[in-house]
Amino acid sequence: MRQVRSTRNRVHQTGIPSRALLTGVPVAVAGSIALTLSAVPAHAATTDAAPLSVPRTFGATAVSVPRVAALPTVRVTAEAVPATYTVQRGDTVSRIAARFGLRTSDVLALNGLGWSSTIYPGQVLKLSAAAAAPAPVAPAPAPATGTYTVQRGDTVSAIATRHGITTNAVLAANGLGWSSIIYPGQTIKIPGAAAPAASVPAPAPAPAPAPAPNTSAGGSHTIAAGETISSIAKRYGVTTNAVLSANGLGWSSIIYPGQTIKIPGSAPSAPGLTAEQVANAQLIVRIGRELGVSDRGIAIALGTAMQESSLRNVTWGDRDSLGLFQQRPSHGWGTAAEVQDAARATRAFFGGAGDPNGSRTRGLLDIPGWESLTFTQAAQAVQISAYPDAYAKWEAPAHSWLAALG
Repeated sequence: MRQVRSTRNRVHQTGIPSRALLTGVPVAVAGSIALTLSAVPAHAATTDAAPLSVPRTFGATAVSVPRVAALPTVRVTAEAVPATYTVQRGDTVSRIAARFGLRTSDVLALNGLGWSSTIYPGQVLKLSAAAAAPAPVAPAPAPATGTYTVQRGDTVSAIATRHGITTNAVLAANGLGWSSIIYPGQTIKIPGAAAPAASVPAPAPAPAPAPAPNTSAGGSHTIAAGETISSIAKRYGVTTNAVLSANGLGWSSIIYPGQTIKIPGSAPSAPGLTAEQVANAQLIVRIGRELGVSDRGIAIALGTAMQESSLRNVTWGDRDSLGLFQQRPSHGWGTAAEVQDAARATRAFFGGAGDPNGSRTRGLLDIPGWESLTFTQAAQAVQISAYPDAYAKWEAPAHSWLAALG
C-alpha cells in the first residue's frame, strides 16, 4: 500500500535479481492464472526501471524470459465473443476475458476453474454458456427499442435474459460497463429483442405469496427442515452476515430444525447499493462517527471502499491486497485476517489516534491538510493507487449514501 498499486491491477516492483526468474518457483497470483507449469511468478519479474505510475497488466504470462519490460496501457476494442477459444502461448484467463469484453470471473465459472487453476496452450475454453449454435431461423425484423424500469433485486444480466437479448447489448445501449451500478427506479433502454418462437398459453396465476414478515425492528425465527442461514436472511430481507453476527455464528456453524435464531432489523436502503454494500457502508459510517470524523472524511472512506472493492469485504485482490479497502499485509496493514476484518480495516483507513497499526501505516487523519485536498487527492494520499483520479467519480454517490444512512 505504501507503493503504487492500482485499484484492480496494482504496481509492484521487487529487487529480486533477474536470475530468480529462471527458478520456476510457483506462486499463485490472485486473479491471474499461469499457462504452463514453469510459468514465471508475476511478482518475481524484474522490470527495466519503469516509472511507478504505469499500471501493470493483471495476470501472469507463460513465457519465461530473463527480463520483462513494463508495457503502457493500450485501449483495445473487444472482439465478438465466440462460443469457445483455444488457449495460445502467453494467454491468461484475464487477458482472454478482456479481449472479448467478458469478466474474468465469468470465464472461470463457465469452465469450472478457480483463481489458482492452470491453463495451457491448446486447451479449449468456453466463452459463452451455450457452445452449440442455434438452429437457423428465418430472419425477422427487430422490435423497436423500448425502456425498462429497474426493480429491486434486478441485475443487468437478469434484465437482458428476460428480454431475450445479451448483457453486452443492454450495457452498450445505456453506456454502462461491467462495474456500473443500477438502482431501483432507474429507467434503462432495452435494444430490440428477439420475438418469442411460439405463442403458448399463459400459465395460471400462482396464488399470492404470504407477505414477508416485517423485520424493521428485528425478531426471531424458528428454523424449519431444509432451511439455511442464507435462505432465512433472504426471506427477511437482511444479509447473511447480519444473521450470523446477530447469533454469534460463523460460516462453518451448524443450525438444526427447531432452533430459534435472532433476526436483526433490516438495513435501511441506499441508492444503488445491495444489502451487502449497505451493511459495509453502515459500518464505515458508524466507525467514522465514533472517531469524530467529519462527513466529508466519511464520504471519502465510502468512495474509496467502493472503488477498491465495490464496498465488499472480498477475500482476493491484486498481489496480496484483501478486504474492504484492499490493504496489503506485505505493506504493514496487518495480517491477512486483520485486513479482512472490516471494522479494523476501516479504523486503519481513517488512522489517527485510534489507528490499530500505530505508525506503521498512514490513514486519512494522518495526512497533513487532508481537509483542503480534493476528494480524489485525499483518497489517493492514503491508497497510493496507480490511478489517482479513479476515486473522483464516487464523490457524489458517496455523499448520497451518507445522507441515506446517516
